[in-house]
Amino acid sequence: MKAWIVTTSAAIGSLIDLAREVDPEPVALVLGAASVADAVARSGVGRVVWAETSGPVEAYRGAVASLVAEAGADLVLVPASDAERALAGGLAVALDAPLLTLPIGLKNGLMTHGVHGGIAERTVAVERAVLVADGGGLVDSGTSVVVERVVLASASGLEIVDSQPAPAASVDLGTSRRIVAVGRGVRAAEDLAVIGDLAARLGADVACSRPISGLGWLPHDRVIGLTGRRVAPELYVALGVSGQLQHVVGVRSSGVVVAVNTDAASPLFGEVDYGVVGDLYEIVPALIRALS
Repeated sequence: MKAWIVTTSAAIGSLIDLAREVDPEPVALVLGAASVADAVARSGVGRVVWAETSGPVEAYRGAVASLVAEAGADLVLVPASDAERALAGGLAVALDAPLLTLPIGLKNGLMTHGVHGGIAERTVAVERAVLVADGGGLVDSGTSVVVERVVLASASGLEIVDSQPAPAASVDLGTSRRIVAVGRGVRAAEDLAVIGDLAARLGADVACSRPISGLGWLPHDRVIGLTGRRVAPELYVALGVSGQLQHVVGVRSSGVVVAVNTDAASPLFGEVDYGVVGDLYEIVPALIRALS
């Protein structure tokens, strides 16, 4: 099989490892800056093709699809960033290939990948596929290949009309040792003050399920789950979180999990080390008193 990596970033170490399972010298197609192409050229790939781009990267879907198809690529790997995910969907359609996420391994035409947010694995037979996965880190092999420049046409009708930096994340939950997360069991935004008091006494960061962020009570960088962060703290305390699948997949790597919920049938109780059936408005003040 022939493997191509399509990226706008040089941080593709994991994709290179995955590509090498089927192709010892995968090709990297770099879209964007020449400096990124130069960095990828030192990553150990067999070949680097670079196209300077302007405007949304997904506008180059047709040109990229034609290039990799003409090269006979069987496997196209794309980092799981917002821009590349949009590009991957278009590539899958253009190449008439399945789009698979959370790839784990590929051998003898069989692809194993995560499903349902990674809580289960599925193995499928593939002849051609587009894979979206975590890119990994930067790699410097100590040697470099020549960067081949190509010109790709952008689809008409797509242009960037404004660009602004995203606000800096208020906290990096991926590095948090302790986390206190809140869900819809919290009745009002003002009640987050007492949650913050508990978190401070535990030396924890405050996180939430998606509905809380949707209400504007906490920023999106505090969301844990399928549409937010996956975390691995030593202690995870969930207050008023129902524990739906999309949230649970984000906490599976946690050490000790504690949950407080008024609903004894909450799905989260099937995932915890310690569960308390009770009102968080009674439990949290009691915990604060005990920690004082």
